[in-house]
Amino acid sequence: MCVDSIAESGEHENYWYADNDSVVQILHALRRFRRSDQEMRRRMSADMDMNETDLQALQIVIAAEQSKRLVTPRDLSTALGISTASTTKLLDRLTASGHLERHPHPSDRRALVITATDHAHDEIRGRLKRMHAAMREVAVGVPAASRPAVADFLLRMATLLDSESGPDPRP
Repeated sequence: MCVDSIAESGEHENYWYADNDSVVQILHALRRFRRSDQEMRRRMSADMDMNETDLQALQIVIAAEQSKRLVTPRDLSTALGISTASTTKLLDRLTASGHLERHPHPSDRRALVITATDHAHDEIRGRLKRMHAAMREVAVGVPAASRPAVADFLLRMATLLDSESGPDPRP
């Protein structure tokens, strides 16, 4: 039985957290959300016949395009935490599958810019449109007065997780 299953089954109910039922309830819900999000991403990447890193790269490029930012292979390498050699292989796969294109950088002739194809936009939009609409409906269900607190909680938790370097070494 995995640790999360033990915690959620009631055995050692507050194994990870202090005995404050409402706080524990929020943290268990957050862990459940994270697992569901990871599983959804795994299913989506499998449905698109690509690995999760490829899907993440595609999402990074599309998000940058929406923000009018250019993405270089180095940007992808940094964002994904992978080597430049792995980034080259990833770009080769996503270019061959018709999801990404490489173009000369407009101001640095030594660099490339990565863009998503219309095919990639259509596929991502088609797969996520229904889910994003449903997620919006769930968010609309949060009382308006509580929304800033919920958003602040999630952003602070994201900042904490982004800064976490991993477990302490064993003594």
